[in-house]
Amino acid sequence: MTTSALDLVHALSVAQRAADAAAQVIRQYYRKQFVVQIKADASPVTQADVGAESAIKAILKGAFPEHGFYGEESAVEGLNAEYLWLVDPIDGTKSFVRNYPLFSTQIALMHRGELVLGVSSASEFGELATAIRGDFGAGSPQLNAAPLKVRDTQQFSEAIVSTGNLKTLAASPLGWQRLADLTQRAHRMRGYGDFYHYHLLAAGSLDLVIESDVNILDIAALSVICKAAGAVMTDLNGAPIGLDTTSVLAGAPALHMQALAMFKGCIA
Repeated sequence: MTTSALDLVHALSVAQRAADAAAQVIRQYYRKQFVVQIKADASPVTQADVGAESAIKAILKGAFPEHGFYGEESAVEGLNAEYLWLVDPIDGTKSFVRNYPLFSTQIALMHRGELVLGVSSASEFGELATAIRGDFGAGSPQLNAAPLKVRDTQQFSEAIVSTGNLKTLAASPLGWQRLADLTQRAHRMRGYGDFYHYHLLAAGSLDLVIESDVNILDIAALSVICKAAGAVMTDLNGAPIGLDTTSVLAGAPALHMQALAMFKGCIA
């Protein structure tokens, strides 16, 4: 089956329905009493994470039983399938646990290693961003039904830059120095983090996003949305976004090119 043989508009509709089902589960727990467990990687997980992923999986697998499924909270199924769903039911569980709404449900579809569809649903924050890879039409990137387009910012002196998780970059003397250099040159530095700075980038409200510590499930859907809106998004060494991605450099094309020249080689 080719990518075009799958109706991506229909798949996007199914993914949005799955995100809505997750939101209903999340709402049952948010700002209420629930059990928090700590996983092996020291990150928290709650009943809401598990329940939301179960609701998403039931809808996606019900509609596309032959597709693979790679979720944050369950075993991977069909990792080498032609189509693979990538799901983080609550990206930002620490925010969820601390009762502030900077968390989201991330659902992406990968076809033979290429991300082709993304849904970023921040249900308690009030934002829903969606996109289909640009060359398949009808999937124009949207945020709350409004079109998205990256601002064509050319110079750091005009740019608003947002950073997320930076532990690995901070541990690199060269990387930390390059970030300091960028801070001096940028118009403004911010740290919105999680889904939010990618939504802002796609909407043209900021110009560059830098993160050195991510998981593909955190940013798969967001990469589809940002690229469909006109951003260039790679890892900090310029490699394309894929299952092994652990860092992000995303921005307006001219800024991405300049920032890549600064940060390439700063981390492994």
